[in-house]
Amino acid sequence: MKSVKTKAWVTALLALACGPGAQAQVSSTPGYPAKPIRLISPFAPGGGASLVARMIGPELGEALGQTIVIDNRPGGGGVVGTEIAARSLPDGYTLLMATLSNAVINPLVSKVSYDPVRDFTAIAHTSTVPLILVVHPSVPAHTVKAFIAYARSPSARVNFASSGEGAANHLAAELFKSMTGVSMAHVPYRGGGLAIIDIVAGHVQTGFMNILEALPHVNSGRLRGLAVSTSKRSSVAPAIPTVAESGVPGYEVTQWSGVLGPAGLPRGIVTRLNAEIMTILGRSAMRERLISSGAEPGGGSPEQFAAIIKSDTAKWSKVLKTVKLEIVR
Repeated sequence: MKSVKTKAWVTALLALACGPGAQAQVSSTPGYPAKPIRLISPFAPGGGASLVARMIGPELGEALGQTIVIDNRPGGGGVVGTEIAARSLPDGYTLLMATLSNAVINPLVSKVSYDPVRDFTAIAHTSTVPLILVVHPSVPAHTVKAFIAYARSPSARVNFASSGEGAANHLAAELFKSMTGVSMAHVPYRGGGLAIIDIVAGHVQTGFMNILEALPHVNSGRLRGLAVSTSKRSSVAPAIPTVAESGVPGYEVTQWSGVLGPAGLPRGIVTRLNAEIMTILGRSAMRERLISSGAEPGGGSPEQFAAIIKSDTAKWSKVLKTVKLEIVR
């Protein structure tokens, strides 16, 4: 009994010493979670963010003893769902599956109501995913150089699909255009899954698509994979070269996903969620599942994930100064 009273007395002193914010944090962590948790995926079902959320969600729910409800809220290249998450209470019951698109690029290219640093709490980096330049089989090109030549020809009318205006795959194509001088018209969709459907159907000729979404279609022959956007080849598709080694030196775009919470999320909840997600990502079955889908498992502390967001914000701010882009929502 004496040790229990002493522990409670020490905890109370620490909370008082750290101020009101720390008191709220100490009192909010015990008993969490006491109800189902909503994990918002701001893109349509079938997209890369949704796929990662649905891989991790059930195991996270099992670890926490609560159901993880995957809530797809597509629209505006990820803006709609991200704004909902930013306005949510910082109680740990509404989380966001963030990507480079909605967390970094959207605030740089259009007016949104959220700031990726000010309005969110970084929790866990879940995966790093290459984009893959795919074309419909009717396009007479089997290499990036051949595709550039085709797109430059006067008779070509090339359209590219994206998961939404301002999304990472939209910017990847715009960067490709600026570095190669090709002409392509943008066709935005409400998610990568919908964009893939129309490329497979031949309604749109090409796109830089999330490899998780596109690789099954490449493997089946319904799409042709020309190159990956990252600086290194993908371990799941090592025969597909990078854009940089295919004649566009210096080209590099890396998509990632990770879990964010609203700003002000108590440290105890952040630490708990990060620890559980890192445990899940460390399991061999989960790693194999992600890698076989084309994703490299993420990792690290909340602070390391926050550093990735800050670094990419600085990088894309510089890139967008050279890419003429106007987003109208």
